[in-house]
Amino acid sequence: MALMQIVISPRIYQGESISPYVAEIHRYLKKTKFPHTLHDMGTIVEGKAGELLALARKLHELPFKKGVQRVYTTIQLDDRRDKKVKLGDKIKSVRGKMR
Repeated sequence: MALMQIVISPRIYQGESISPYVAEIHRYLKKTKFPHTLHDMGTIVEGKAGELLALARKLHELPFKKGVQRVYTTIQLDDRRDKKVKLGDKIKSVRGKMR
């Protein structure tokens, strides 16, 4: 399994909020099989690397379907094949070392 952090930034008018677009992306994600979590700076999704990349393309297109003319998307993919990873594993590891 892999983890993907994705940040989708619709380039909209100054002062306009992007939160409606983020909400739309998360409504879409809820309909998929992918475990995911929203955080202050983006979204993390768990799945197979190829499926995550295909999902990233679909998510990138969502703001365009709402009339946005420019979208800036960044993706980080952690594709670990020596052991199974899932959402929250890294956080648990760090918190365990903080005790």
